[in-house]
Amino acid sequence: MKHKISWKTASAIVIANMIGTGVFTSLGFQLVDIKNTWSILLLWILGAVMAVCGALTYAELGTKLKRSGGEYHFLTQTYSPLLGYLSGWASLTIGFAAPIALAAIAAGSYTERYLGIDSKAIAVVLILLVSFVHTHDLRRSSIFQNITTSFKLLVILFFILVGFWEPGSITTALDWSSGWKQEILLPSFAVSLIYVTYSYSGWNAAAYIIDDIKDVNRNLPIALLGGSILVGLLYVLLQVVFLKQAPLELLSGKIEIGQIVATQIFGDVGGKIISLLISIMLVSSISAMTWVGPRVTKAMADDYRLWSFLKKTNKNNIPSSAIGLQAIIAVIMVSTGTFDQILTYSGFILQLFVALTVFGLFFIRKKQHIKGFKSPLFPIPQIVFSVISLWILAFLIIEQPKESLIGILILLIGIFTYYFDTETINTNNPDPK
Repeated sequence: MKHKISWKTASAIVIANMIGTGVFTSLGFQLVDIKNTWSILLLWILGAVMAVCGALTYAELGTKLKRSGGEYHFLTQTYSPLLGYLSGWASLTIGFAAPIALAAIAAGSYTERYLGIDSKAIAVVLILLVSFVHTHDLRRSSIFQNITTSFKLLVILFFILVGFWEPGSITTALDWSSGWKQEILLPSFAVSLIYVTYSYSGWNAAAYIIDDIKDVNRNLPIALLGGSILVGLLYVLLQVVFLKQAPLELLSGKIEIGQIVATQIFGDVGGKIISLLISIMLVSSISAMTWVGPRVTKAMADDYRLWSFLKKTNKNNIPSSAIGLQAIIAVIMVSTGTFDQILTYSGFILQLFVALTVFGLFFIRKKQHIKGFKSPLFPIPQIVFSVISLWILAFLIIEQPKESLIGILILLIGIFTYYFDTETINTNNPDPK
């Protein structure tokens, strides 16, 4: 009998996917244009609201449209096979490989100065090692994920407690003035929100592995909502600690925010230890995405002839071919792209498909009469999510046209591959003949 995971492991996957690169890096990019503490906290609170609204929606979709694949499956059933295919194409090419590459780059950046090894070399080794671990069996993956996620939560809680206990920098970046009223109207506020939504990405992780979860109707909503609420609270508290413990000039424009703040609190030796701990935490993020991503690719490979070579599984029913391809793409991204470029164009695409999926619940409620979880306060969470998403996408196109066009180009290539693969393999059947 196939081993299935509990709500605890599903929650660990959600938390591990969410707590990753973004929370320890994106504040530096936000502080380039946004200086007020209220503005920064509002960004992170909006991100938490979006994550909870999205989690409510995906919990309902996942318990009604039971199949691994996330947006790929939901969009196929809600709109059309083409839109579902493009979502799967985005996941195949950058959706998970990009966050894996970003987490690996961040881990390399945190340890490079202490290990004396090139950060990109560290990133490549981490990607390959974690991918190897996940090609064995689901039980070992569960154990590895639970341990690394528990470690991650302990380190963050320790960081928050010490950060609030310590008096903080004399020239702190905290600014509680009324300047936020002007800042939230700036285009840079909307662009900064893309960094925040990237930091919260992963709230939907359990929806990608529905086939691996036992008692989906109960455990999927617990994992999605519980993980989103917990991470939202930790994120807001962590930003206060960062701003309290370091001056603005040290944080603005920097990637290694956690390292800078740790050095401010604990000194050089303590900063070194915390930086290494953060790097280990990022391994948990790489692990979670390495687990989740290939399940989307496998679902797509089951349905389309062009990608059928990726549906190959090993003796433990692990999609080893998909894991291998994802690792290769992530390594290429590490070798050729910069951190902020990868984040922006991948964030544009992912936000687009997640917004379409959330809005799709309106159609599913009309078309489907299947028992399952029902999103409370419908349609308010879905409207809130959709409006904020449109705001982000519009400003990204205006303020970051180059990266947005890269994202659109990737989708156009996906349309070409869809029509090239003229023969689908029973698109709506999870077990095609």
